[in-house]
Amino acid sequence: MLRSLLWLVVSGVGALYPGGVEDHSDGVKAIPLRTHIITPPYLDSDMQSRWFDFGGNTIIRADQFVVLSIKMPSDSLLIALRYIRLTSDAPSQQGWLFSRVPLTATNWEILVEFRISGAGSLHGDGLAMWLTKTRATQGPVFGSRDNFEGLGIFIDTYKNNRPGVVFPYVMAMMGDGKTRYDKANDGKDNELGGCSARGIRATDVTTKLRLTYFQEKSLKLELQYKDEDTWDFCFEVPNVVIPPVTYLGFSAETGELSDNHDIISVNTKNLYNPGGGSVGAKSGDRGDMGHSNKQSWDTSRTSSHEGGGWSWFFIKLVLFVLAIGGAYVGFTIWRTSQRNSRF
Repeated sequence: MLRSLLWLVVSGVGALYPGGVEDHSDGVKAIPLRTHIITPPYLDSDMQSRWFDFGGNTIIRADQFVVLSIKMPSDSLLIALRYIRLTSDAPSQQGWLFSRVPLTATNWEILVEFRISGAGSLHGDGLAMWLTKTRATQGPVFGSRDNFEGLGIFIDTYKNNRPGVVFPYVMAMMGDGKTRYDKANDGKDNELGGCSARGIRATDVTTKLRLTYFQEKSLKLELQYKDEDTWDFCFEVPNVVIPPVTYLGFSAETGELSDNHDIISVNTKNLYNPGGGSVGAKSGDRGDMGHSNKQSWDTSRTSSHEGGGWSWFFIKLVLFVLAIGGAYVGFTIWRTSQRNSRF
């Protein structure tokens, strides 16, 4: 029985952490988190996603193909166009995609491939990525709720009132559950960090964002949209504290102007130091933090959690197995004494 329990525990860990350990940087290791990964074809045989919910005007296209002719019809290639379309290129749409389970890793990296495109010369409104305490609620902030608690990353494609800033513009906002997003001024007073990203929509280059977080140390955003495999630094902010339990989500919105807002894939990895030490940027060694309105973000939490959470996960796992083993041994002794007492 004990062996069966151990096998179930190990199998469960393997299901949640597929693909094995990968090298990240500076001795840091990465493990994919299946619960926060979504890739084509997105849906299972029951036409459901095991780990994500979606709603609003969201459309999941998992079986669309186009024929690309190279020189002659005989040289044609069959190419799959698979995507999760949060909004179509039509006015007054909102759509969302949210994880079903919270992201509890203390240090992580999220890689998102997305596409923003549409006809005409004017476009809007934009795409958002969320790490918030609440989930799956439509609202006025790029298709999701206002007064959120957690982190929002906004790819704003339409300029309302922000002189001197080139759009599209990418920015981060840390919500406290009370502060509203300043939509009229494109979030100027809410900005934690940001950068202009002219050319990020309707580009021939695969567009991606990479968000890396080391708990209470740094939050860094990089973008790929100019050249393949070339990452442009957007911002890095020190001392950021994201709530320890948040849901990963995406949303988009169109108004009078519109765009297709597509999520192609999402890959999330837990980052940890196999030696058990702290991970992430060290104090005084962060270099250029980029464009940031806030030098730091601290919500009264000052202690640092060492080991990246991964060591703590295994400690809890070992304690759980020991508890189960102890209970089994105790039950066996009790059962034996009960049998002996009969004679």
